[in-house]
Amino acid sequence: MVKSKKPKLAVWKFASCDGCQLSLLDCEDELLDVAEIVEIANFPEASREVKPGPYDISLVEGSITTPHDAERIHKIRRQSKILITIGACATAGGIQALRNFKDVREFINLVYANPKFISTLQNSTPISHHVYVDYELRGCPINKYQLLEVLNAFINNRKPNIPNTSVCIECKRKGITCVMVSEGKVCLGPVTHSGCNALCPSYNRGCFGCYGPKEASNTSSLANQFESMGLGNYDIVRTFRGFNAYSDAFRKESEAYEK
Repeated sequence: MVKSKKPKLAVWKFASCDGCQLSLLDCEDELLDVAEIVEIANFPEASREVKPGPYDISLVEGSITTPHDAERIHKIRRQSKILITIGACATAGGIQALRNFKDVREFINLVYANPKFISTLQNSTPISHHVYVDYELRGCPINKYQLLEVLNAFINNRKPNIPNTSVCIECKRKGITCVMVSEGKVCLGPVTHSGCNALCPSYNRGCFGCYGPKEASNTSSLANQFESMGLGNYDIVRTFRGFNAYSDAFRKESEAYEK
């Protein structure tokens, strides 16, 4: 009996810190199981060996920030049967998308001795602004167990079982007292997608929104709550402009308070 061919997996990097790729390596023992059912054909973070495409599944980390990357992502899309973006940079533009609210040339002139040699785009944008994306996995960095679930789902032709809940639900499950209600701390938990197991509230800190806005999140209601707590426009803008500043919900809310 002829053995079925393993699906070919490729991992790609654009503008990012590599944290989401490291989440895959952090799977450790689970990664051995992954390697048994897929052929890791292109993963520079883990191996110098690169096998040519086409690829059955491509994991893409990072945002598009240069003309070269804007061209390269189309080449990757053409040789990928399934393309999955991983992390805040790939799904929302990342922390580097803060430059989208200013003139990037100002930063270039301040940072580089010879700005004329820098070739960059005005905006840092998510992968979905350039090519079709089959699935987005959020987080900064991503949850390694969610990544394993997504890979398992696509390998077995099923829908990923990723909870569509907020960080508040994770707090309730862990028995954490709400830091915003009890201590008046600024927290994005009510409008942020779950996945971190309420990491910051577990240490008595407000959520920073690492996993991006939850679907149909009521950011305007939360912003009103921040106002009632005494936050001014400047602080509200800064609260929504973090790792997922350029995601639609957070961007629109921050712009509403930018004066």
